[in-house]
Amino acid sequence: MPKNAMAQKAARSPRARDLPGSRPRWWHSIAMFGPAFVASIAYVDPGNVAANLTSGAQYGYLLVWVLVLANAMAVLIQFQSAKLGIVTGKTLPEHVGARTRSWGRRAYWLQAEIVAAATDIAEVLGGAIALNLLFGVPLVMGGVIVGLVSMGLLLVQNARRQRTFEFMIIGLLAVIAFGFLAGVFVSNVDWFAAADGLVPRFEGAPTVLLAASMLGATVMPHAIYLHSALARDRHHVEFAALAEKSDFTGEAVRASRADAPVRADAPVRADAPVPAREEARPAEAPTPPLAEAPTPPPAPTHGASNERLHRLLRVTRADVVVALVLAGAVNIAMLLLAASSLRGVDGTDTIPGAYAAIQSALGPAIATIFAVGLLASGLASTSVGAYAGSVIMKGLLRIRVPIIARRVVTLIPALIVLGVGIDPTWALVLSQVLLSIGIPFALIPLIRLTGNRALMGEFADRMPVRIVAWTVVALIVCLNVVLIFLTVTGAGVAA
Repeated sequence: MPKNAMAQKAARSPRARDLPGSRPRWWHSIAMFGPAFVASIAYVDPGNVAANLTSGAQYGYLLVWVLVLANAMAVLIQFQSAKLGIVTGKTLPEHVGARTRSWGRRAYWLQAEIVAAATDIAEVLGGAIALNLLFGVPLVMGGVIVGLVSMGLLLVQNARRQRTFEFMIIGLLAVIAFGFLAGVFVSNVDWFAAADGLVPRFEGAPTVLLAASMLGATVMPHAIYLHSALARDRHHVEFAALAEKSDFTGEAVRASRADAPVRADAPVRADAPVPAREEARPAEAPTPPLAEAPTPPPAPTHGASNERLHRLLRVTRADVVVALVLAGAVNIAMLLLAASSLRGVDGTDTIPGAYAAIQSALGPAIATIFAVGLLASGLASTSVGAYAGSVIMKGLLRIRVPIIARRVVTLIPALIVLGVGIDPTWALVLSQVLLSIGIPFALIPLIRLTGNRALMGEFADRMPVRIVAWTVVALIVCLNVVLIFLTVTGAGVAA
């Protein structure tokens, strides 16, 4: 083959196209989106549907402010989790496991597993309800179908095709968004009342209980654990070969450093020059550093340059904002739909009742679209939840369990709930309350780690960020204390 033909073929190769200097900067940045969209599935799962519909149907626009505040919190929290994984190369569960004694690590894993199990129950229940509404499938059989489909999605991820897995989840997210946003455009939303709902307030203990449920459904512990793994695996695997050659700022690829270590298993290019053998030289005394050179703070960047990490964090921030703004819009749309079309309608405290009310008020087409969105929500979220559970177990117990085996085991509690006849919608709302209680166990270690300068180097949180982050933690903990009191004393039900 002529040399010019070989050069043209090399220029068309995926490796040549993927080099950071060969495409516009904005294109390269968008191509790095994905991890936050996978994590954002946790924010639009069936638990959100139950909590948001219940809130809108019973209290109208009163708790709109809860969703807005929770979504703002989620943007900060998810970015912190992604930053931890990108900068340190370790997940949040791995950091917690490395800093905790054996008994403490097991106890921490147990509470994280209980939260993950509550999440999985909500997601399987939601998918089963959707199949029942669309096709009349019995709930238990619907739960089995949801479990089987989620196994298929997890097989793609388990084959180390993270980008393909991301595309599949993003496709389901698009279906979810369309399914839940469509009803808002044909319903008579009172936008002045919705704006008044941005003023923080409660109306009795039941609204506090419901607000905690909405918060637990929006800021989800397993998404906090998972995002550190998603961002770490996505960026430091896909771009590992370029880590020492590019600063990811859109400039041309830099030449390799002369002193960069060479991996023993690195492929040798056919056109690479062969270095000449050098005679052994006597060791020279090292040159002392200049006295005026400041000592840089530690930066555990596992071989990546600080410029590259800054670039990754900028892209990750945009990824998180775009994904969670979309998820927040879906959540608010569900509440607005219920407040405008389901207020005062009998039976709207359950998802099937809400589906019937939507069908009666807005027509069968909108009701079907709503049910399709619910089904996509259950399928996507249960897959992401099982993935998160495997990250938690690996990081805390240092045990790698096949993700499909884990999917089979965690499916059992959801099938039991469906089989014994517990009201599915009420089980969804209670599962979100349990998630709200588990949030501080994920948040407190995360904020401590991202503010640790010895661990994060120059990427440690600055004081304003730390103040905001700890304020968020304090608000969530206080709400959970009130929630536990209301639940134990029964005031939330009696009021």
